[in-house]
Amino acid sequence: MQVVNVGVIGLGNVGGGTLRVLAENAQQIELKLGFHLKVTAVCSRNPHVRQLPASLGDVRRTSDWREVVTDPGIHIVAELIGGTTTAHEIIDAAIDNGKSVVTANKELMAMYGFQIWERAIEAKINLAMEASVCGGIPIHAVLREGISGDRITTLYGILNGTSNYILTEIEKHGASFDSVLAEAQRLGYAEADPAADVEGFDARSKLAILSALAFGERITPSDIFTEGIRRISPIDFQYAQRLNYTIRLLCSARQTPQGLILSVRPALIPQDTILAGVRGAYNAVWARGQFGADTFYYGRGAGPLPTGVAVVSDLMRVARELRSGSPERVSPFAHERLGEYEPISVEHEVVAYYLRFRVRDRPGIIAELAGILARKGISLDAVLQLSSETKNDLPFVITLEPASERAVRDAVRQMQELDFLVEPPLVLPMERSL
Repeated sequence: MQVVNVGVIGLGNVGGGTLRVLAENAQQIELKLGFHLKVTAVCSRNPHVRQLPASLGDVRRTSDWREVVTDPGIHIVAELIGGTTTAHEIIDAAIDNGKSVVTANKELMAMYGFQIWERAIEAKINLAMEASVCGGIPIHAVLREGISGDRITTLYGILNGTSNYILTEIEKHGASFDSVLAEAQRLGYAEADPAADVEGFDARSKLAILSALAFGERITPSDIFTEGIRRISPIDFQYAQRLNYTIRLLCSARQTPQGLILSVRPALIPQDTILAGVRGAYNAVWARGQFGADTFYYGRGAGPLPTGVAVVSDLMRVARELRSGSPERVSPFAHERLGEYEPISVEHEVVAYYLRFRVRDRPGIIAELAGILARKGISLDAVLQLSSETKNDLPFVITLEPASERAVRDAVRQMQELDFLVEPPLVLPMERSL
């Protein structure tokens, strides 16, 4: 096999970026591989709309993905359309036809990735998915091979660039969530329907994949406690700054004596930690191992070219494996088989908490709130109140000593019945152990 032929399905941002990297970096790719990696077919709903790089040469265009996965001359299929329906059909059909598969599909791989891998093993083909998480950071390779000799105990991540951009812009300019979201949509960072990003669902899929690699367990998105960032306001950053913290949408996977706890939610993190410096549309992953201690990985989490680099790197790895005829492949999930262990509820977590209230001011509010907390066995750490011009919508913050999530949630549910609250309290963990 002197040439490895590739069929690309999906000509959106990721597909376009992949083709550009393949075209403009062709000479280096061939020098590294020792053979040519050639795109022979591309597929999209409107295959003639996008202009392909001229240096790719003669490339067949089609709107029918079946023509790509059944083409006997194609060795690798790159699925770059996203979603969990048609994309799943494409990958299944590619495997049925003996094609190796490269995908950037985080949602599909989070939900069905291990089943797809088992089918790939049976079919003796290769599966690679580096671009599914943190496009510009080779975090799969790190967990799969780079630090595979360690035992991961904790994984922290900022895994959604859109949410991180929104939060850091609120922090920087003191603007409202809605106005920053509108600007993010105008710039193309956020979709017209931003729910997947701002509600934490995109980050949840990515954490499910990384947790499977890190801990060797079959994790699905529904295993992960998830909260979004819609309620974060400029006043929260003002209070966080007073406490020497900032706020990020934090993905967390921790081994505790009780079991593995997984969460995606906004959290206060100390300003002097490396994660606090992750701003804008960047991603980062912090892995803590039992033997190798802390390692940190930072880069562009999305975008056509960073993600395109990840896809092309996977194409190169799979092409090498095809050329060498290696019967033993490193699992894309870093483990030969994943366990059936179920994570425990986030209610078992014990950390410090930040509670932000908006109230109609009257005497005795702090005492009433403190009484509810005391009855749940929760100790106050501090009470903060910045100056405010109104007494009808007065914000203030109570920070708590480490307490169980269950106790804090029980207390907050009781607080919601109080008639002086303008809205339910905002509850954020304070990650002091970072």
